[in-house]
Amino acid sequence: MEVLRFLARIRFTALNWIMQGITFLGEETVFMVVAIVLFWCVNKWKGYFVLAVGFLGTLLNQFLKLLFRVPRPWTVDKAIIVPSAKSGATGFSFPSGHTQNAVGTFGGIARFTRRKWLRIVCIVLILLIGFSRMYLGAHYPSDVAVGLVTGVLFVFAIYPIMKRAEQSPKVMFCFLGTMVGLAVAYIVFLLVHHFPDVVNEVQEGQDLSPYDSGLKNGYTLLGALLGLIVGYTVDLKKIRFSEQAPLWGQVLKVVLGLGIIMGIRMGLDKVFKSELLPIFHGQLWWSAVRYFCMVAFAGAVWPLTFPLWQKVGVKKDAK
Repeated sequence: MEVLRFLARIRFTALNWIMQGITFLGEETVFMVVAIVLFWCVNKWKGYFVLAVGFLGTLLNQFLKLLFRVPRPWTVDKAIIVPSAKSGATGFSFPSGHTQNAVGTFGGIARFTRRKWLRIVCIVLILLIGFSRMYLGAHYPSDVAVGLVTGVLFVFAIYPIMKRAEQSPKVMFCFLGTMVGLAVAYIVFLLVHHFPDVVNEVQEGQDLSPYDSGLKNGYTLLGALLGLIVGYTVDLKKIRFSEQAPLWGQVLKVVLGLGIIMGIRMGLDKVFKSELLPIFHGQLWWSAVRYFCMVAFAGAVWPLTFPLWQKVGVKKDAK
C-alpha cells in the first residue's frame, strides 16, 4: 500500500492521461484487435497462439480473483485511485488482468518474433502496462507481479503446443476441446459453489458484482472458444485462406472486417440491454452468443472475402 500512496503523491494531470492511455493497451479490445490482425494479415497460427494465451490466461485470472477475493486498493484508501480508472477495474484485485492480458498480447509477439527491436518494444510495453495499473491505483504490486508471472508461464507453455497443432489438426482439436472443457468447468463451478456475500456486492464505480463479472467473462470465453472451433474447422475443411495481400488489400481487409465485428458486438449488446426482448435482457449467458458470433465471423466468414482484397490491391498497384 505504501508504494501506491507514494505513486499517488507524485501524480499530475498530464501523467495521469498518459498512464490511462498505456493501461488501455492491456484491455480486451486491444488484445482482440492485435490477435485478429495477426490472424488475418500476418500468420494465422501466430493469431491462434496469441488467442490461446489470452483465453487461458483470462480463465485462470477470473478463477483466482474469485478464489482469493482481494478488494481493490481504493476500498482501503480512496485517495489511491485515479477516478477515470475505476470503469476498467472490474471484479476483485488479485491478480491483475490487464498485466496478464499485456503478457498474452505483447509477450506472445515477443515469443515468436525474430526482430530484436520488436521484442524489446513488447517487453517495455508489458512493464509499462503493469506499472500503469499501480500508478492509477487499480492494483497492488503483488497483483501485477502474479499477473506477469502467470502470463509468462502461459506464453512459454502454450507455444510448443501450438507449434505441434500447426502440423496436426488432431492436436489442435484436442487443445481447443480442452480449453472448452475448462471454460465449462469454470462456469459450472461458479453456478454451484456457495460464495460469501462480498462476491455479490457491486463495488463503487462498477456495473456488475465480482460474481456476475466473473460469470459473464466465463460465458464470454466459452462463446469465443466455440467460435474459434467453428472458424478453425471451416478454414481446415473449406477455405485454407492466405494471409497475404498487397498493402491496400490488407488495410481494407482489417478496417472493414473489424468494423463489421464491432457492429455485431454493438448490435447484440443492444439486444442484451433491450427490455423489448425480456428473454435476453440482462442475461449473462448472452455474452457467449455475442462472442461466438464475433469470433466465428472472424474465422469462418470474413476469410471468404480475402481473395477479393488480393485482387483489389493488385489492380490498384497496377494502375
